[in-house]
Amino acid sequence: MEAAERILSKFSTPDNIVSHDFKCGKKSGVLIVQPNLSDTATARAVIYALENCAKQLGALEDFSRYALLEYEITISTDVDDCVNKLLNGDMLLCVDGDDRYGVINARKYTTRGITEPPAETVMRGPREGFIEDLKTNLSLLQRRLKTPDLAIERLEIGRRTKTNVAVCYLKSVAEPKVVKDIKARLKKIDVDGIVDTHYLVPYLEEKPQSLFNQTGVSEKPDIIAGKMLEGRVAVLVDGSPMVMTLPFVFIEEFQSGEDYYQRSTYSTFVRLLRYLGVILALLLPGLYVALQDFHYTLIPVRFMITLMTAIKGLPLSPLAETLFVLLLFEIIREASVRMPRAVGMAMSIVGALVLGETAVNAGLISSPAVMVTALSSIALFTVPGLLGVMSVLRLIYTLIGGLCGLFGLIIAVLFTLHYMCSLNAYDAPYLAPFAPLVYADFKDAIERSPIPKMKKRPKSIPNINPTRQG
Repeated sequence: MEAAERILSKFSTPDNIVSHDFKCGKKSGVLIVQPNLSDTATARAVIYALENCAKQLGALEDFSRYALLEYEITISTDVDDCVNKLLNGDMLLCVDGDDRYGVINARKYTTRGITEPPAETVMRGPREGFIEDLKTNLSLLQRRLKTPDLAIERLEIGRRTKTNVAVCYLKSVAEPKVVKDIKARLKKIDVDGIVDTHYLVPYLEEKPQSLFNQTGVSEKPDIIAGKMLEGRVAVLVDGSPMVMTLPFVFIEEFQSGEDYYQRSTYSTFVRLLRYLGVILALLLPGLYVALQDFHYTLIPVRFMITLMTAIKGLPLSPLAETLFVLLLFEIIREASVRMPRAVGMAMSIVGALVLGETAVNAGLISSPAVMVTALSSIALFTVPGLLGVMSVLRLIYTLIGGLCGLFGLIIAVLFTLHYMCSLNAYDAPYLAPFAPLVYADFKDAIERSPIPKMKKRPKSIPNINPTRQG
């Protein structure tokens, strides 16, 4: 049949596509199925209904009206669109004497169950996370945002992957200009394929080459729903459990979904620990090297005596020693991540203990350098979202501290802050509410105020409805 041949000719290996010839009364036709993506039970039921229809059918409309009344069927003349539908799991119905195609919804994908995301575990609060199915992920959002105000706009990105992307926002809350800008950027993407949410990140960031994250990413529906209620836009990609939110500001890295399920006093304390952890992770190795090389008079006498005893006879300079230990810890961390989970944990612990202790006993490095680097490395994990950023900045600050001393380190930190102040995507200042100062947003910055006191949405995030309660 000519209509079926046009479809099959589009495939490099048409043998992978199943075409079933049928006869319905005096009419003959072909049902085309992609067996790996379509529901085989639906295909068998359709074939049975066609071959056992007693009516004399003519055009495709008759098949939809009489033989296949219980199935969702659309009629199309676009061959490329029908091929795309077939690759998404739909079945194509071709009837002799009709050049059109009947598209039958028979999609069925094998997906994993909804479980707690491994990177965002909580002691309190919801434990369900997004999965790799867009339909399921949208349902998880709709369960939390039961309002007709929830807007879901679908796009198709990727010349070869034809990936379904959903842009979700609250119409009466999100800034229309931001929504329009995000959709315009997505529509401009012309690439072979999108296989994960992170493929879209460079297209939606103001400065894709920047070291700092400019998009929020989460696997938890409650976090995404909370951010949408503040005026952000969520971008979901079929095949990825990661959901992106825009606009994004730096303090979001220090906020956790669990903060809002605990007492506000404890949540504030934990946030202070996160800020302290980031400062220690970034500056401690650089300060240690700078004080030894340039400002040893600032070190207390008792600690100086202990330090001199520990570093006596070492062949490496303080800078070389600290860089060696930093790289050693980075290699162990990367190896533990790439190894199988059961082996990786044991390897990271044993590797750090054995290598560190052996290097100290061999006189290559000192125990203070190991302690400083270990404390800095542990502090990295207080804010997991900044792990990559802090690893690179920590190395840079250590080099500057060893080459330029404390004053060079201060200048490097000020330069970093100045650069962060220059980031402003979708009218959301990156360092808000600190730069510029937005006093109203301090209730959810370092401090986590009780929810009844947070009556207004953050001014740092563009929105058209500032009041959220009261």
